[in-house]
Amino acid sequence: MGFWRNIFGGSEDAEPVEPVNLENGVRKAGRAEGRVQGVGFRFFVQSSAKALGVTGWVKNMSDGSVTMELQGEAAIVERLIAKIKRGNDWIQVTNFTESDLPVVEGENKFAIRY
Repeated sequence: MGFWRNIFGGSEDAEPVEPVNLENGVRKAGRAEGRVQGVGFRFFVQSSAKALGVTGWVKNMSDGSVTMELQGEAAIVERLIAKIKRGNDWIQVTNFTESDLPVVEGENKFAIRY
């Protein structure tokens, strides 16, 4: 676990972004299934979120899925979810479920949780 944290960073390495405006903001809980562990998926989600200014976190689960919370402007969060669903050459998301959560006031980072 420490090896990947050193390479990809963790919560202490997350760069701050501008907090979402609570009036325009949404927060989504997501769960991805498929080829999503051992392929750099959490780093993919974190780097994509940071590039879009989305805050939250992502975490591997013991059942082989990956859970996450994504917060930002609605259209941008939906754009990130679409990118997550597409994956890349190594990542293959076969199922993605999402639900709405309350916005977390003042959150300004996207972290990989362990």
